Amino acid sequence: MKRTIVLLTTIFAAVFLSYKSFAQEDLVRVFRWYIPQDRDYVTVVDGEYQDGQLINWGWSDKELLFWAYRNPGPNRVAVNGWYNPVGRTHISVAEDEFSDDQMLKMGYTQKHLQFYALTRRGANTICVYRWRDVKRRSWITIPEDYSNDTDVYLKKGYRRKTYQYFGVHRNVDAPIYDQL
Repeated sequence: MKRTIVLLTTIFAAVFLSYKSFAQEDLVRVFRWYIPQDRDYVTVVDGEYQDGQLINWGWSDKELLFWAYRNPGPNRVAVNGWYNPVGRTHISVAEDEFSDDQMLKMGYTQKHLQFYALTRRGANTICVYRWRDVKRRSWITIPEDYSNDTDVYLKKGYRRKTYQYFGVHRNVDAPIYDQL
């Protein structure tokens, strides 16, 4: 009888924990890196590149912006990364913002899928904006937590704050609460 209870408890725990980890595996961290030689910020998804590779390229100041989804789903939009070799700028664009033809005409190439973002505000979401650096003709992705003090970005030469999508806002200790 004890063996049966232990066996059932073990099976229940395994199923419950695998369900929780499956739900968490769909979330992916989105970071911002700085490229000093280009004076450009790049939005990078966890696993898109290895950190050692980016550090070797001279990238620095890795900063967690928000969480997004790895897979498509309802109320989600694909976010693609593009690179402009002439201006040496990177941009992350939701699939419904610009057509591929428009991006190519602006000089961007190397389109690649980065993540899926929410199109509607929900519980524990954060609004994500893109700012334009007029001098360098580059872009920076900033969640609403960072953009409360817009004067800082205006002084740095950023203009044209534009809404992009919603990211998932998670605290550092969120995995602890996921286990409860």
